[in-house]
Amino acid sequence: MNVEIRRAVLSDPQILRLMAKLDNYQSGLYPAESNHLDSPHDLRQADAFLVGAFIGDDAVGIGAVKLSRPMRYGEIKRVYVEESSRRLGISRQIMRALEEYARHQGCHSLVLETGICQKSAIKLYECLGYHYRTAFGDYPPDDPHSVYMEKNLVVPVRELPEK
Repeated sequence: MNVEIRRAVLSDPQILRLMAKLDNYQSGLYPAESNHLDSPHDLRQADAFLVGAFIGDDAVGIGAVKLSRPMRYGEIKRVYVEESSRRLGISRQIMRALEEYARHQGCHSLVLETGICQKSAIKLYECLGYHYRTAFGDYPPDDPHSVYMEKNLVVPVRELPEK
């Protein structure tokens, strides 16, 4: 099965459908005050970079990154893959595309918030090199349903031994 990850637009009905599915999914897991979902309008206002995962002409996954240029970090948002397309490595491909974009834009790190019930997502983020951190931005530091993570995108330069 060939999956293509490409830039997506918020006016695409398939992308909006996936965002609505994610909203419904999250609403079933967490109370309203623990759902930190950016709307299409919020993503547009933040000039977010959005990708879609496509199998043929069908969008089966989404993900976005919001950049904070002066601070040189980005926030991962809205990563979701249709249930019928899970366990195919699509989330990993989406994350790699978002990380690559952020790196090319000069980001030094990426942060994200996910929920405690999303064990597969947390495991993916750990495998991709994300580590746990405290709350950031406007997220409540005491939300018992939230997990905060971060990944350094800057590769440290090792000092070479002297000759």
